[in-house]
Amino acid sequence: MFSYRHAFHAGNHADVLKHTVLIATLAHLLEKEAALTVVDTHAGAGLYRLDGDYAGTSGEAADGILRLLAPKTTQKPAAMSDAPDLPAQGRARKAAKPAGTIDAPLAPAIQGYLDLVRAFNPNGGSRVYPGSPFIVHHMLRDHDKLKLFELHPTDARTLDANIAQLEAGRQIAVLREDGFGSATKFMPPPSRRALMLCDPSYEMKTDYGRVLDLIGESLKRFATGTYAVWYPIIPRPEAHDLPRRLKTMATKAGKSWLHATLTVKSSKVLTTPTGDQKRPGLPASGMFLINPPYTLKGQLQPALEQLKTLLAQDRNAGFTLDSGG
Repeated sequence: MFSYRHAFHAGNHADVLKHTVLIATLAHLLEKEAALTVVDTHAGAGLYRLDGDYAGTSGEAADGILRLLAPKTTQKPAAMSDAPDLPAQGRARKAAKPAGTIDAPLAPAIQGYLDLVRAFNPNGGSRVYPGSPFIVHHMLRDHDKLKLFELHPTDARTLDANIAQLEAGRQIAVLREDGFGSATKFMPPPSRRALMLCDPSYEMKTDYGRVLDLIGESLKRFATGTYAVWYPIIPRPEAHDLPRRLKTMATKAGKSWLHATLTVKSSKVLTTPTGDQKRPGLPASGMFLINPPYTLKGQLQPALEQLKTLLAQDRNAGFTLDSGG
């Protein structure tokens, strides 16, 4: 139950999607003066070292946040992409541009994400990566609240120590409790404004059902809250059923919803020349939101189009963006 450590995956392409969506969502919710309560059901350690043993072992950040921060992803000035039609030879050269580059300024949602990550690395570089607890705290105002749940013994201790450095007092509560079972106690919050982020490891198949139970109960308690669910897109029936069942849940409750996915590579298992099978790792992930900001889809469309190119690991890269309600 406690084998999963997010430190191995910090800053990967799934984090890029999750945190881009989280930041854009928060930015909109914080436009209103009334206090906001953010509940993070699986907070992790809060801060991660990309040059540390965990992230270095997996190397996943190299195909995520580090790609976006690398000099090769610096975009050409907008004026160049607005140039008149080129002759055929010129068009061919443009079409053959190296993978991982785009001919336009970064979409505002991506730029906002990168600016926030850079704020945790004031001396340059990319040594520190903020998890969702520190991303949220960085954006919250003094009268907002943050509730963090973490059960993993090691991550909970690290989270406690990291949060203590903020000297945030009662603004942040760290709870060593099961977020699935306890997060609903904060619904509804006194301010009647809340964002719940649910991103478990899905290490156990039962997590998918527990996500549905948590969101369903939360909607009953607080129908106007914003609920954001991250999930991995892997060859497992539960992973494909989850967004469909969340959509059904939102529709039955008469609530709006938004579903974004980002694929960076094929999910096929490869066979090596020696006959061994090589699994591709995580090929894609998704974010499903109930009661999303009305501005979010418009912000994510150009961001996902660029992330598909910038983070592609093979020709199977792509994205989807749907909404309803």
